[in-house]
Amino acid sequence: MRILFWGSPEFAVASLRALDDEGFEIVGVVTQPDRPAGRGRRLKPSAVKAVALEQGFVVHTPERPRTDEFLEAIRALEPDISVVVAYGHILKPEVLEIPRLGSINVHASLLPQLRGAAPINWALVRDHVETGVTVMRMVEAMDAGAIIHQVHEPIFPDETATELTIRLSELGAEALIEALVLVGAGQAEETEQNHQEATYAPKVDRETARIDWSGSNREVAAHVRGMDAVPGAWSQLSGSPVKLFRPSLVSAAEVDLIELHDPVTNGGPPVADTVAQPGLVLRTLPDEGVLVLTGEGGVSFAEVQPPGKRRMSAVDWINGRGVEPGQRFE
Repeated sequence: MRILFWGSPEFAVASLRALDDEGFEIVGVVTQPDRPAGRGRRLKPSAVKAVALEQGFVVHTPERPRTDEFLEAIRALEPDISVVVAYGHILKPEVLEIPRLGSINVHASLLPQLRGAAPINWALVRDHVETGVTVMRMVEAMDAGAIIHQVHEPIFPDETATELTIRLSELGAEALIEALVLVGAGQAEETEQNHQEATYAPKVDRETARIDWSGSNREVAAHVRGMDAVPGAWSQLSGSPVKLFRPSLVSAAEVDLIELHDPVTNGGPPVADTVAQPGLVLRTLPDEGVLVLTGEGGVSFAEVQPPGKRRMSAVDWINGRGVEPGQRFE
């Protein structure tokens, strides 16, 4: 089977490698153009392009995959099927229909749940206990095609988007191979989605990642795990944005005891004398990190990233006097 592979981020690499390892003929790889990255803003290839070049595949990097010249180029590859894994563009019907077996997609959710650009992030933010991957037939509407193969996977307690992405990329690669075997044998059963049950997972950005401290401790922790590591959940402290990672729940009962009886040991006023609004830093201890009040209970953070600095342990931040009880995140 001649495969035209479309993908860009690290999530797609496992699928590309699996196709190669299983002996599928990869006639070409389509990925995003090189983008500026890092402090030097030097052009950097996508994760998929780096692997594709290493393996000697033909690579196309169109800015927009719809020009006549590009369409002719992929027609000339004579693919049997297009496999799309987190490519980054919505493909037009004239592109999807070029291969004789059409186009299929690996999506990191249990469709019709979480259609869209960021299903892994939103599965965590919305505190789902289960997710998975879906291999589907591609149509013009976003993530709305018939389901060819679907695999369920639990979400582990305290799992971050970074960790879940790695697991689902491997699961997606396995599901893709299984789906292609069925398609190639003419045994794939395609099941239409129930569009009435669809939910959506829009792209996340910096503003999406800002923490709303008025939520419960569970909601805040889920949000932080879902935004890890990019774009990174953040909040303003003394006028500067600070990213927060590795949340742990602290019960309302324990928070109440801290507010009433736990004096500040870092030189500030007693917590009991401070207006107890969500976002208030209640405690900074090396053995438990930075404890912050939420709308219900509190959340402690084991890692932080102050502006202009690397991600670090909360212990280092505390020891560097980067935060003190009585300050408030906004």
